[in-house]
Amino acid sequence: MNILAVLIPISLILGGIGLFAFFWSVKNNQFEDPKGNAERILSDRFDDTPDGN
Repeated sequence: MNILAVLIPISLILGGIGLFAFFWSVKNNQFEDPKGNAERILSDRFDDTPDGN
């Protein structure tokens, strides 16, 4: 039972850090790339064939 006194605060702290990181990334527009995928699919620069040709 004593281990719960350690694990519960650790899990709450780690969850809080994850939540903070998520809100920080949304606030700083880390998920904004409206044209990126549309341009990337038409480009020959990114070739994902196994042999690279």
